[in-house]
Amino acid sequence: MQTVTLQSQTDSDGILHLNVPVDLVNTEFKVTVMLQPIISNSQASEKLGWSPGFFEKTAGAWQGEPLTRDEQGEYEQREALL
Repeated sequence: MQTVTLQSQTDSDGILHLNVPVDLVNTEFKVTVMLQPIISNSQASEKLGWSPGFFEKTAGAWQGEPLTRDEQGEYEQREALL
């Protein structure tokens, strides 16, 4: 058994044509196809309700004083649950 991974695109009719190179001629094959659409990060964030390009425009855009993290204090010691 051999695993072949291809990246292809459907045509305007929504048909995906696959050309899979194999080393064996005149051989019958059992073929399993798993379709997984490729969604860019911007498409995924738009589906979640963010405006197009939001993260690209805002990432690293902070112009104010450097952000600092205050001291977190001591962690309380708890008894282990067994």
